[in-house]
Amino acid sequence: MKLLRVGEAGAERPALLDDEGILRDLSGIVPEIDGGLLADEAALGRIRAAAGSGELPALDADGLRIGPPLARIGKIVCIGLNYHDHARETGAEPPAEPVIFFKAPDTVVGPNDTVLVPRGSTKTDWEVELAVVIGRTARYLESAEEALAHVAGYTVSNDVSEREFQMERGGTWDKGKNCETFNPLGPWLVTADEVPDPQNLPLRLWVNGELKQNGTTAEQIFPVAEVVRYVSRFMTLYPGDVINTGTPAGVAMGRPEPKPYLRAGDVVELEVGGLGRQRQRVENA
Repeated sequence: MKLLRVGEAGAERPALLDDEGILRDLSGIVPEIDGGLLADEAALGRIRAAAGSGELPALDADGLRIGPPLARIGKIVCIGLNYHDHARETGAEPPAEPVIFFKAPDTVVGPNDTVLVPRGSTKTDWEVELAVVIGRTARYLESAEEALAHVAGYTVSNDVSEREFQMERGGTWDKGKNCETFNPLGPWLVTADEVPDPQNLPLRLWVNGELKQNGTTAEQIFPVAEVVRYVSRFMTLYPGDVINTGTPAGVAMGRPEPKPYLRAGDVVELEVGGLGRQRQRVENA
């Protein structure tokens, strides 16, 4: 299933994109798409049954905003330097263990919402990523199979980053990762049964129509199952938590000088195969 949330920011309602590409209203079946829903097999079953019966009312998608596909996100765990080609372009050694940092849930915006360049920023960068959404409480997972069994689904993330704040201002990476609007998410949450192999997904990103990133999750140093298993050894993952699994080569930071960091007026478009497409216009904060 492709689950999403539509409507004005703060007033989104749950919806489903059916196999014919028609947007369907879920508000008569479930109140919200969040961790509680993802952990409720009975509720998910009701959605599947209603979708199969054709009883869900259609929504007019014309002019309808798409919000983040998940409400009430608990935490966003991010994996840094998780692609062989991205490590090479930045001159970094591939990490021996996954590099973990966090983004606050309030960085999340819809897939087509405006991205803001922070005040004083000269190095705002893009990062197309596969995002994993957790569907079952995960503690001390032992195997890849067990890890994937705790995944509810997948979506597209743009892990927007300010490289000066991240690398040159002291401390951890968090200052460059948690600026307002720095995590466009969506358009859909695609349930795990529709993604048989998360290590075979193309990722692409364009800036002003120019292809910047063209990668595949096959290049991940730590695949999705290992990331989920590993993270569960250090913290409890709950339904509705999100893991951003890293970005392939092609970010502005990895390019020759003058590096083409984002400026007001730029348009960023990105996609992950089978998971949908985003489009953001960049403005100044």
